[in-house]
Amino acid sequence: MKNKIKKYLKEIIVFILILLVATNVMSYFNSQNLNKEKLSIINFTLLNDKEYLVLQDKPLIIHFWATWCPTCKFEASNIEKLSKDYEVITIAVQSGTKEEIEKYLKEHNLTFNVVNDEEGTYSQNFNIKAFPTTFIYDENKNLRFSEVGYTSTFGLYFRMKFVEYFKK
Repeated sequence: MKNKIKKYLKEIIVFILILLVATNVMSYFNSQNLNKEKLSIINFTLLNDKEYLVLQDKPLIIHFWATWCPTCKFEASNIEKLSKDYEVITIAVQSGTKEEIEKYLKEHNLTFNVVNDEEGTYSQNFNIKAFPTTFIYDENKNLRFSEVGYTSTFGLYFRMKFVEYFKK
């Protein structure tokens, strides 16, 4: 019995490692065609009709998601946590009207800044093909990281600490 348990545990660990490697490889290939230029946007109009001015001396996270995306639902709490400590703009892509997105945010207790990309204009400009997709810019608005797919809270915080540590 003990040997069977060890065998199953080894198989589970190998499966998890293979899955982890596969998802990272997929993320790498999916991020190859993203817009990697310096961020030129200086302001966004948020869901609540307020203007969000991009701060020039702080790192910025831009997170593309959709209400219809199952992975985005799992990652939303990670983005919510990060938004308490860092500048975060989220862009809801083709997720319905302002009211529909507000309802979604309320149902999921999300308070981060949201831009409604109803027509998919921002996602086209950034060349987004899969959701969620996250961009991390340094204080000079140079792209430091891009991630396609789920990213853990730890992974996001680690990347932000890296950006802060290596300020130019």
